[in-house]
Amino acid sequence: MRSRYLGRDLLHRWEGNPAITVDDIPFRANTVFNGTPIETPDGINLLLRIEGQHGYSFFALARSTDGLHFKIDKKPVMVPARKGPFAEEEIKGIEDPRVTVVEGTCYVMYTAVGPCGPRIALAKTEDYVNYERIAVISEPGNKDGILFPRKIKDRYARLDRPIGLGRGSIWVSYSPDLVHWGDSEVVMAPRGGYWDDYRIGASVAPIETEQGWLEIYHGVKMTSSGPIYRTGVALLDLDNPSKVIKRGDSPILSPREEYERIGDVPNVCFACGAVISDHDEVKIYYGAADTSICVATCTFKQLLEDAFE
Repeated sequence: MRSRYLGRDLLHRWEGNPAITVDDIPFRANTVFNGTPIETPDGINLLLRIEGQHGYSFFALARSTDGLHFKIDKKPVMVPARKGPFAEEEIKGIEDPRVTVVEGTCYVMYTAVGPCGPRIALAKTEDYVNYERIAVISEPGNKDGILFPRKIKDRYARLDRPIGLGRGSIWVSYSPDLVHWGDSEVVMAPRGGYWDDYRIGASVAPIETEQGWLEIYHGVKMTSSGPIYRTGVALLDLDNPSKVIKRGDSPILSPREEYERIGDVPNVCFACGAVISDHDEVKIYYGAADTSICVATCTFKQLLEDAFE
């Protein structure tokens, strides 16, 4: 039987996209993108990356009761440190927050951009407005850090994307205390000739299933007119996440709409978080062209089965 997804993306774009643009921000800004979702008793919050008109990025909070229509707080909730031990590491901004709740605590991994390049940093929050910085936890040249939602063999685990020889692969690392990390292993590398043949990086906090850790990731293909960012899936072993059980051959979301094709960075669908409802609907939040935040949906069954066809 011919698949009704043939020739189209697996994910369904919300008809109200883009969900958040710079026109929704209640203070002066250049653009908004790559917001990570936080589930709360009142609905869905999005921790937004906003680039100010001065050129560096910081975080603001958007709130929603339905996960689609958002209202943004009037002031940023986290800005680059200007004094103390984190000031030098964040002098060029803070970028791309990724939220994971581990043992009841809401942690945020983010990119601290300093004079030596990007590094992964970690903070935590109790109210989504005030953030306590914990540590800078990677060497320069590393981004896309995401915590697993539980310990693996009594250690915290994370995915990240260090750059080596100009290529970006997904790695896994482990820690006893969230500060000191090691035992790093490569998980997945770019695939020559595929849609993700240039760079890949973790996008969504790994989702635990009976079959393994479901990871929604981004892949980049370089073309003569520049990079194209798409979204794909992989399934990782529950006890050894460096072992890939299977990996989708095709992306589940590609830039097609005008708001994904035109912007500060064109041709970008950059997933940055997912929420699963009681009815197995999955809302995936993604940055479009580094200029807005959008929502796409599917069922959990489609992610686990159809995405790997």
